[in-house]
Amino acid sequence: MSSSLPMRQRVEEYIYGLQERIVSELENLDERAPKFRRDAWVRPQGGKGRSCVFACSPGSVGTTSSLETVLEKAGVNISVVYGILPPSAIKEMRSNHSSIPYDGETSLPFFAAGISLVIHPRNPFAPTVHANYRYFEITERATEGDEGPPKVVAWWFGGGSDLTPSYLDESAVKHFHRTLKDACDQHGSELYPAFKKWCDEYFYIVHRHETRGVGGLFFDDLCSEPHARLSDDTARPRTPDEIFSFIRSVGDAFIPSYIPILKVGAIRPYTGHHRRWQLLRRGRYVEFNLVYDRGTRFGLNTPGARIESILMSLPETARWEYMSDLGVSEESEEWALVKVLKEPREWV
Repeated sequence: MSSSLPMRQRVEEYIYGLQERIVSELENLDERAPKFRRDAWVRPQGGKGRSCVFACSPGSVGTTSSLETVLEKAGVNISVVYGILPPSAIKEMRSNHSSIPYDGETSLPFFAAGISLVIHPRNPFAPTVHANYRYFEITERATEGDEGPPKVVAWWFGGGSDLTPSYLDESAVKHFHRTLKDACDQHGSELYPAFKKWCDEYFYIVHRHETRGVGGLFFDDLCSEPHARLSDDTARPRTPDEIFSFIRSVGDAFIPSYIPILKVGAIRPYTGHHRRWQLLRRGRYVEFNLVYDRGTRFGLNTPGARIESILMSLPETARWEYMSDLGVSEESEEWALVKVLKEPREWV
């Protein structure tokens, strides 16, 4: 369904609504837990956002909270920013977007809006989840006397959602992937397999020779131009309206894909052994985010970036052990996960 509103406004309205729905759903899970902290902010260089963050204060003694809440740490963040792209950034982006004018000297205005979330549950049997959906737009420079909005010279969408369990529950993983696949299939049969494969490749910890988790979706540079990951002769979303409809489908799929899994895992009994393994897996999560994740690196290198929001993705607690003995025995619960991380599977 088309709209006369500019795409940047439609995306902004959608992600703010999605943020509120997700946060409300998470708050309703646990009446004992404190509410998410809602923190609206303004970027001095241009733009705004809202961070919704969950954390339990450790109090005056110790380093972790004694509350047995469903969530240990979580964040559902919105950013809507604009500014000027330097020629070096424009040159890099032209590899996927040839419509961007480039002369080596001229800077261009940009607009970016997105929602990014990470949920770290307390129970080792409840998986961590990440999701991110974003829109990027580059326009011509406005000149004196121009009326109306500047001309858009390039635009694209990106995003995805992926699951990172500490213990493998095949039924949960299949539910997660099936829900995402159903959302994708409404817009073309090629999308899920292409973006699932991309997810397995992107969330790969090279120095550990394993994926960060059990995958999901990952995509970028989705626009009307030919895409390296998709066939030109296959039906897929191509116009701004069609791709935005796809984004809304996969964004709306987050709650049904994850909340049922979280509810089941959060009430399972666990021991100190399970907690130790969970913290080791969180260490791998940290390694990927700080070493390889493009979004984290881009954020940390952006002038005026809100560092607290960028590092929100990191767990509250993590662990590293020298030559740990966990996950080594092929008879163990931990090995069942490790095997999948080293040899990614098709789940649906």
